[in-house]
Amino acid sequence: MATTCDSSYDRISELKAFDDTKAGVKGLVDAEITKVPRIFHHLRDDSDNTSLVAAEGKFRIPMIDLEDVHKGPPQRKEIVDRVRNASETWGFFEVVNHGIPVDVLEEMKDGVRRFHEQDVELKKEYFSRDYTRKVGYNSNFDLFSSPSANWRDTFSCVMAPISPRPEELPAAFRDILIEYTKEVMKLGNLLFELLSEALGLNPNHLKDIDCSKGLTILGHYYPACPQPELTLGTTKHSDNDFLTVLLQDHIGGLQVMHQNHWVDVPPTPGALLINIGDLLQASHRTL
Repeated sequence: MATTCDSSYDRISELKAFDDTKAGVKGLVDAEITKVPRIFHHLRDDSDNTSLVAAEGKFRIPMIDLEDVHKGPPQRKEIVDRVRNASETWGFFEVVNHGIPVDVLEEMKDGVRRFHEQDVELKKEYFSRDYTRKVGYNSNFDLFSSPSANWRDTFSCVMAPISPRPEELPAAFRDILIEYTKEVMKLGNLLFELLSEALGLNPNHLKDIDCSKGLTILGHYYPACPQPELTLGTTKHSDNDFLTVLLQDHIGGLQVMHQNHWVDVPPTPGALLINIGDLLQASHRTL
């Protein structure tokens, strides 16, 4: 989509006015706007020659069952081989039977929704653009530097290696944040073991160099948009971490790049999407 040049348009002022509300995109929806503000309009990328492929078409993201990972060397080797192949060819894979109870996953999703849909005055207590803070919320971490804003609000919390005190966490989902952290750290340690073995290394290698030491939880919220054709919830990007464990809700819309195609990743109940991050790729090249 193209926009015309308008010398009277003051983008910085519009960005600041939006940010000053501390209400995020949810605040715009609550105000019952009918037109998406210009700061959220996305320009068409004419250099993007990728094409969209439906999930049921040519490509489907690898699904790896972890149920037998501790049952013996043959079963573990098969899983390691699948992790290696998926990581090399896709950089993404889904895992099922990963050990995190479904009710924990569902409560985590519900908790994120509770936080974003609570009274705005309660959310404002956590609003910040100081990224040295362990706990915070805002809309678009790169609001003032990106060409266009995403239709998305985000809660963020650094839970490891040193977690916040419980009273520093939002009451809306304090308990589940703590429980989910314990569960996802266990899964992360297992994944780093499997990735180490896939690289032909000692199972503890990636953990020993602190790849699994930290954990930041991001809770994204994408409210209904009155003009979805003008904006995006998340623009194309790579993750600048070692590993991302992504918990999808039932809405869908997630896509990953594979062989110059955008491939749909439909939500699978109980599954988690694993993304090999930039730092792990860089570490791999130096091993």
